[in-house]
Amino acid sequence: MKLNKRSLTKIIAVTSVSFAVAFSGIAITAPHTNTVHAATSSSASSVIATGKQYLGVPYVFGAKSGITSAFDCSSFTQYVFKKNGVNLPRTSRQQAKVGKFVSKSNLKAGDLIFSDTNRDGVINHVSIYMGNNKVLHTYSKKVGVTISNFKGSSWDKTYVTARRVL
Repeated sequence: MKLNKRSLTKIIAVTSVSFAVAFSGIAITAPHTNTVHAATSSSASSVIATGKQYLGVPYVFGAKSGITSAFDCSSFTQYVFKKNGVNLPRTSRQQAKVGKFVSKSNLKAGDLIFSDTNRDGVINHVSIYMGNNKVLHTYSKKVGVTISNFKGSSWDKTYVTARRVL
């Protein structure tokens, strides 16, 4: 088959447009791997509702990721957020480095609160702010997953930072 200059130009043009459309589609539909999502009250409500399903589940320090028979504070937040499409690292110290910084005075439901309850300069606790001075977390073998007051609590008094990952 003999191609004249006009036919060859047409094939190149069609091929170029096809590649442009194909590659722009890939760029648009490629998965977003960032853990920070647009904040919405519905996503915060969903995270909190998911967490509340585990009220009373025992606390076990170093609990394995992905299980629901026991949690430590960071495996709990990691699990609850993952169920809502947000991937978090495993430990509270690692989780304190993701998302966007939020000041204590600007906390919103769904924000992660980090504390240094040992008062040794190292973050060792994470909780989910629920709004209205409440946090959802786990911290004690006696209590397990629970809801606590924040203002005036040991988590408030040893507060280090907060992050918004929704």
